[in-house]
Amino acid sequence: MQDRDDPKARPTLRTIAEMTGLSLSTVSLSLRGGASLKQETRDRVAAAARQIGYVPDRAGVRLRTGKTNVITLVLHGGDDSIDFARQMIQGIGRALAGTQYHLNVTPEFGADGDVSAVRYILDSRAADGVIITHTTPDDPRVAALAAADFPFVSHGRTAFAAPHPFHDFHSEEFARQALERLADKGCKRVMLFIGNRLITNYANIVTAFRAAATRRGVIAEVLEVGEARSTPDEVRALGAELAQRPDRPDGIITDNEIRTIALLAGMQAAGLNPGQGVELVYKQTSGILPTFYPHLDSIEEDVTASGEELTRLLLQRIHGEAAGTLQTLAEPVLHWRSSGPA
Repeated sequence: MQDRDDPKARPTLRTIAEMTGLSLSTVSLSLRGGASLKQETRDRVAAAARQIGYVPDRAGVRLRTGKTNVITLVLHGGDDSIDFARQMIQGIGRALAGTQYHLNVTPEFGADGDVSAVRYILDSRAADGVIITHTTPDDPRVAALAAADFPFVSHGRTAFAAPHPFHDFHSEEFARQALERLADKGCKRVMLFIGNRLITNYANIVTAFRAAATRRGVIAEVLEVGEARSTPDEVRALGAELAQRPDRPDGIITDNEIRTIALLAGMQAAGLNPGQGVELVYKQTSGILPTFYPHLDSIEEDVTASGEELTRLLLQRIHGEAAGTLQTLAEPVLHWRSSGPA
């Protein structure tokens, strides 16, 4: 049996080639992502690599090719979505399985617009490509990566004229479908409770929400989270306040699960249950809310699938695909669980 700690006995590309009967170049291409190869070939190489415990000599690879075989997820430190990081990492991991790439996660602790994490990667060439999340219209991270012609993909769109790879939730469709659902249930005054206005999706959601409300003859109200409603306790207090308003909305759309839980807790503490005088549609990114509120309508974004898609796009960009061809949207998944007018 081979001693994997012995460099002389360590499995190599040639070992995999001999096992599979494939050429060295085919094995190498497959382990680099090999999108041009048949899936059957890629699976065959991946299975052989796993069987013998093949691990690329990353230091040697970098010396020979200038590549690191690493991609980095720059993880936004201010995210307040339930389980976002785990699901995103899980999706990226699935997409990297069977390739030579490894994942590094770099936390981003600065405020929106901080470019230090990206700048470090550019200066040190610590990765072959980067995934960034929570993009803003004029995102400085995108500007820096694009100026350096460094492979990257963003989870979210921007307002830059030059195309860059992105994968994004179709937030306009989320807003339209949520408003249509509430209007179909008889709601006449609908509030959108929405978070960070700096993120590109803020404008996308608000614009689509107002347009859909106008089409359906519904009174539209936009309530931003803002600094005064940023903590769960503050949102809970807002829920109680809304429940007691004489002109309270009869329909509410929320874009975040944590804020939805806090809002519902406040409304219920004030004696108002969803479906009894107010209807609600929330954006779902985990299985938490359906467990506690199985009758509430939701529109789901599959964050794990987004991680897979972002990785697929990034690998294609690393291999030379044109940026303008690497732009995709994830369509919302509707979960209509309740029925009847508000």
